[in-house]
Amino acid sequence: MISLGGIGSYIIGIFLLIIVLKILTFPLKIIFKFVFNSILGGIILAICASLGIIVKVYWWTVLLTGLFGIPGFVFASLITIIL
Repeated sequence: MISLGGIGSYIIGIFLLIIVLKILTFPLKIIFKFVFNSILGGIILAICASLGIIVKVYWWTVLLTGLFGIPGFVFASLITIIL
């Protein structure tokens, strides 16, 4: 028969496992969002290049697009065109 101490250990172990999984999944969500936005920005760059709109790719344009998605791309494009 399982004692109350054994059941308590299982409950604490499951609780700690849930906490660790939540901690690990939060940064992965951010990383996947950044990667998705970067890929989306690359697709938009290809579309703009096919339309004749040249937007130079700098590290800050990729960073803005990755962090903010399409609004970041639009902002980076405007800054590139102005400069």
